[in-house]
Amino acid sequence: AYGIQELTGNDTVASSSTSTNVVPSSQKGTVAGVAKAVSPSIVEISANSNAGSSTGSGVIITSDGEIVTNNHVVSGASQIKVTTNDGKSYSAKVVGTDSKKDLALIKLQNASGMKAATLGDSSGLQVGDQVVAIGSPEGLSGTVTSGIISALDRDVTIPTEQDQGQQQWGQGQGDQWPFEFGGRQFNGDTGSDTTTYKALQTDASLNPGNSGGALIDMNGNIIGINSAMYSPTGAASSSSDAGSVGLGFAIPINTVKADLAKLRAGSTD
Repeated sequence: AYGIQELTGNDTVASSSTSTNVVPSSQKGTVAGVAKAVSPSIVEISANSNAGSSTGSGVIITSDGEIVTNNHVVSGASQIKVTTNDGKSYSAKVVGTDSKKDLALIKLQNASGMKAATLGDSSGLQVGDQVVAIGSPEGLSGTVTSGIISALDRDVTIPTEQDQGQQQWGQGQGDQWPFEFGGRQFNGDTGSDTTTYKALQTDASLNPGNSGGALIDMNGNIIGINSAMYSPTGAASSSSDAGSVGLGFAIPINTVKADLAKLRAGSTD
């Protein structure tokens, strides 16, 4: 299993990062304050591939347009379009991917002055901590939901790149986030080639399209990348009936920070 990796070094975010999404003191600890501060750093990602098109989310981490998302959002994509919170559209290229952690780094083309998110520390999270999720469920960009950390260190198993390249999971595709938890498969067949990582569990509402978006603490720090949800229906033919039941999973931000150097180096394994 792939556990939460501790952050090493002082700063794994590029020096071009400008973290300006500070929650005003008068709105500290409020969902409204977090949403206002962090929403400009969350984007909608539209990926086109031979399998079709899908919509996911991403988090801006540098002012020149580096974006963290899930590998399954962009795996196999021949064209990637990113729409920012203010409605501007950019083309993007994949910089690096890590199928074992379901992470990817993409870069906007001809972008500058982007509002970068502040990456927090997931090692101190406790069950019951309040969180906010921002993403593009069902293509509804900038959607804000809230909840708590329901559990820590959940073993979530997802397909690796070989299977992901055949189909993408997000709003617009039939299957929804195939994953395994507790020895059972949910939302579709994960296939034979899988990997397992430690995830945060949250009851903040997540739906198809939230994939790659942000899980945020009440100070406006990104503490996870939303990656999977349980839905009561698993058949692709019934996916239109699926929805959030308050069982969502996110990749801890410390796992992301520890993986950034590898992603920036252009790893595609």
